[in-house]
Amino acid sequence: MQDPVSHDRRLVGWLSLAQLISWGSIFYMFALVMAPVERELGLSRAESSLAFSLALLVEGFMAYPVGRWIERGHERAVMTGGSVLAGVCLVLHGFVTDVIGFYAVWAGLGAAMAAVLYSPVFAVVTRRFPHDFRRAIITMTFLGGLASTVFIPLTAWLITAWGWRHALTGLAALHLLVCAPLHAFTLRGAPRPVPHDASGSAAMPQNLSRHLRSAPFLLIGVFVILMMAVTVALPAHMVSLLRENGLREAWVIAIPASIGLIQVLGRLLLYFFEQHFDLHLANRLIPCLIPLGLLALLAAPLAAEGQVAVVLLFVLLYGMGNGMLTIVKGTAMAQYVNREHMASLNGALGVPLALARAAAPYLLGVLWTQQSGYTHGVWLLLALSLVGVAALMRAQRIALARRPQPA
Repeated sequence: MQDPVSHDRRLVGWLSLAQLISWGSIFYMFALVMAPVERELGLSRAESSLAFSLALLVEGFMAYPVGRWIERGHERAVMTGGSVLAGVCLVLHGFVTDVIGFYAVWAGLGAAMAAVLYSPVFAVVTRRFPHDFRRAIITMTFLGGLASTVFIPLTAWLITAWGWRHALTGLAALHLLVCAPLHAFTLRGAPRPVPHDASGSAAMPQNLSRHLRSAPFLLIGVFVILMMAVTVALPAHMVSLLRENGLREAWVIAIPASIGLIQVLGRLLLYFFEQHFDLHLANRLIPCLIPLGLLALLAAPLAAEGQVAVVLLFVLLYGMGNGMLTIVKGTAMAQYVNREHMASLNGALGVPLALARAAAPYLLGVLWTQQSGYTHGVWLLLALSLVGVAALMRAQRIALARRPQPA
């Protein structure tokens, strides 16, 4: 019989596989199909990029209702339906002939992402394993962190072998034949929702409203939104940034590719060693790796012959920080605001998160100049990351001070 305190490793393993497929075949696929879609539909880069921004916006608008559905015990229907929707949209994507159809399928894929990516599955394991959700989430992000490593070359190979339209059909089959059945069979027996109060009205919305107005929630929201903006903005411009620093092309390609593996390494270290140091101290220190990495990136052009070494220091700090930051962002709401309403609380951040994710890469491009390159943009990212770290520390201090002290 399973220990009630620990998580179900088999369930978490199957959900991790679904995360690998979902992230790889939707989120990372776009960069590879963008160019062939532009050629066939006659789109500009701005017009094609708008489809992905639209998907992120839809994902954000859907985050709150998805969180509420999960809290009401509908996690199986939500995640199974999301996988089916993803598969159908990918099939339809292979038949688009105009920009309206292109935008429509990416709006549908945005809704699917809201139902199948990290936010909903983190809420699922938090509800099922309230005493061991953090380690369940760390385990789940191992495979998720390898999504780009697996699916970027896989999707590129499929496009070369079959063409982009048939490649999307192949990716759709993974959702319809693997992810949907996994969610349907593994998510049976969802925990019961919070019961109604004596008046017959749901007690959850009243409690939820109180948490939504609390200082820890607002501060955690600032932390999550700003750190998400920073970590989404940089990858889209990484290759151009490294080229401007004068690195050889081999380094320009190898450095972005290595960050994904460093992320997984960071999560492995957290998994095996976090029980040996204070959890709240770890939550304070891990986000600090992001601004430290950005400082190394800013120092790289000044390092002359040691430039590569400084950039590798950036890769180590930023990669490990970003990998472990996913865990901190995924658990902070439950640890410092409220565990029972985690899905709805995270969902309430959906729209501002979507706006930040859509705007950050664009803003970094706007701040680029011929004279200074990305320097101004990276300084802005550094400032945003420092504000985010400060917000988390303040939220943690308030939340821990409010907890009853042991006698």
